Amino acid sequence: MFDIAWVRSQLPGRRVDWYESIGSTMPEAAALAMAGAPSGTAVVAGMQTSGLGRHGRNWHSAADTGLYVSVILRFPQQAEHFPALTLAAGLAAQEAIHLSTGIECDIRWPNDLLVEDRKCAGILTQAESGAAIVGIGINVNHAEFPENLREIATSLRLASGRVHSREQLFVQLLRSLDLRKECLIAEGLPPLLRNFAAASSYVRGRRVTTDDGQVGVTAGLDASGFLLLRRDSGALTRVLAGGVRPI
Repeated sequence: MFDIAWVRSQLPGRRVDWYESIGSTMPEAAALAMAGAPSGTAVVAGMQTSGLGRHGRNWHSAADTGLYVSVILRFPQQAEHFPALTLAAGLAAQEAIHLSTGIECDIRWPNDLLVEDRKCAGILTQAESGAAIVGIGINVNHAEFPENLREIATSLRLASGRVHSREQLFVQLLRSLDLRKECLIAEGLPPLLRNFAAASSYVRGRRVTTDDGQVGVTAGLDASGFLLLRRDSGALTRVLAGGVRPI
């Protein structure tokens, strides 16, 4: 069971809505944003029956093993910060996992966290009613995965050989997300992009293929946080949508 009373005691003044089971935390958080819920409001569930991934994909959300959360964030200049918010959330999740479990994750631009090249967490961001909704799914204590995911997915439990506290990870995740948000507001994009480039092996020098079939070697981030790709022809292009996979 998820100790929501303990979680709320660690996050005084913050609204945290808990569901044993929900279709997806994302539309619930979007509805709260539309109703004017303040920045930092979080929706967390023990299970999702229709978990959302990027591009309409499903997120495997087994009961009482993962962390499935959506957080409302509001910025003074929402449009300016939104493109890099996925990168900021990735850094926050990476930090929270390390501080809570000791596990080091890589970040595959723009939104996947990996342990030994297998995905353990994913991030989804969307705009709603002048706010950003950040959805984060982390495979925490999964002991196994469906056959179609076994070669590409892992959990913090499988990676470390031990069970981890979802409550402690959740609290640390919100604290890390708050910190990344405040740094983004105070310092702008350049420090965030430098931190992301240092935290991800995919930003530079990695031979990859993009979701739309481009092939090349990654060559850093542009000023907005989009990935640069040096194609085999020598042309330098920006990856504006989708993700990348290693070759």
